[in-house]
Amino acid sequence: MNKSIIFYIIGWILNIEAALMIFPAICALIYGEKSGFAFLITIAACLLIGLPLSLRKPKSRIFFAKEGYITVALCWMSLSIMGALPFFISGQIPNYIDALFEIISGFTTTGSSILTDVEAMDYGMLLWRSLTHWIGGMGVLVFLLAIIPMSGGESIHFMRAESPGPSVEKLVPRIRATALLLYKIYLGMTLLQIVLLLIGGMPLFDALTITFGTAGTGGFAIKNTGIADYTRYQQTVITIFMFLFGINFNVYYLLLLRKFKDAFKSEELKWYVSIVAASIFLISLNTGGPKGFFAAIHPAAFQVSSIITTTGFATVDFNYWPTFSKVILVILMFIGACAGSTGGGMKVSRIVILIKTVRHEVSSLMHKRSVRVLKIDGKKIENETIRSIHVFFVAYILIFAASLLIVSLDNQDFTTSFTAVAATLNNIGPGLETVGPMGNFSAFSNLTKTVLMFDMLAGRLEIFPMLALINLVKSKIMSHKITLTR
Repeated sequence: MNKSIIFYIIGWILNIEAALMIFPAICALIYGEKSGFAFLITIAACLLIGLPLSLRKPKSRIFFAKEGYITVALCWMSLSIMGALPFFISGQIPNYIDALFEIISGFTTTGSSILTDVEAMDYGMLLWRSLTHWIGGMGVLVFLLAIIPMSGGESIHFMRAESPGPSVEKLVPRIRATALLLYKIYLGMTLLQIVLLLIGGMPLFDALTITFGTAGTGGFAIKNTGIADYTRYQQTVITIFMFLFGINFNVYYLLLLRKFKDAFKSEELKWYVSIVAASIFLISLNTGGPKGFFAAIHPAAFQVSSIITTTGFATVDFNYWPTFSKVILVILMFIGACAGSTGGGMKVSRIVILIKTVRHEVSSLMHKRSVRVLKIDGKKIENETIRSIHVFFVAYILIFAASLLIVSLDNQDFTTSFTAVAATLNNIGPGLETVGPMGNFSAFSNLTKTVLMFDMLAGRLEIFPMLALINLVKSKIMSHKITLTR
């Protein structure tokens, strides 16, 4: 294993984190908040570790999938461990486990929170909390590839290990150009939403933090009432952009090239739009009540866009919705957004391929001599892709079951425990009951919070990087035991 390149990348990640903390530090200075010193201390700590690691050039920059998975897992853990320090040092979140939970929830764009009164936090801390969504949305290593030249085609292993979805390909021949292009689209959409919210009369601080949460499909709100107190226009803008950030960014690339036919023939996009439309229709019918179907469309559209894209913002407490509507939301939690978007969940493309696989198997049983090829967007689905999806699905179920078993030790009700695991593993944010849109995760024990932190990282990194790291640690322990017995 090329350890030198792993430490080199971790060093750069910490340097970048130090640079990004300048923004909340300035924000704290503007509002005259003493907690801003916590950012300065953390910046110094990041640079103290990051600079020596990044200045030591690796002898070889060649790395493979194994190094890619391990590096991604270690980078996200390092980013979180250091990123939690401002909360802890300032005393805004005095328990480090809680601070770590909050920051992992931020970077993984989950949006689950342990805070009981978010409005009590300083502005600088709120900005850092929301900024982590934007940083984690597209991926910190994708950002690194965009600004630092990495020789060799092996850089694709980083992008594939960090980017959500069953497969990631280069949009243009060079990885750095691909990363830059993705961030240009990401930044452009972010700025557009900020402008539209400002036009609608939203204060600048609110527009920035809400947009960071929308772009990263994270969901950290800065008010105890979530998004409920904002105007209908502002909520509509957020609804539209949550939906847009849940679309595969390859579609936007094709639109920029004016290849409209190629962009709109995407099967995943068609399924995504259909699922959203059907869910809004059904929930509106179910929740209309005395006010009627049309009055229910606006809140239904907001919550459907929020849940399927795994953003987690809320305008209403859907704990009080009928069971039918709540079941739809739980199903959307598992489906998630499109591959190659900033959203979480299992991804629409995986669900589509699984459905096609089931149909293919049933057809094969009925017509044994027939030979059919599985296709998506007119292209053959390789057996390797199908195999990886099946492995992902099995690993997902095992992690979900194990997490639910441990979380149940806290003796919360089943709905709370089940949706807490679903909300964190799928990077949603809110669940139901105690962890609903107007609740939080503060009631859980430190053990449960640790399990849910692992779930958030596993969900954001598509499971395999975290499993690869666990396997590496296990092999090191086993080899150490063998050495001792000798």
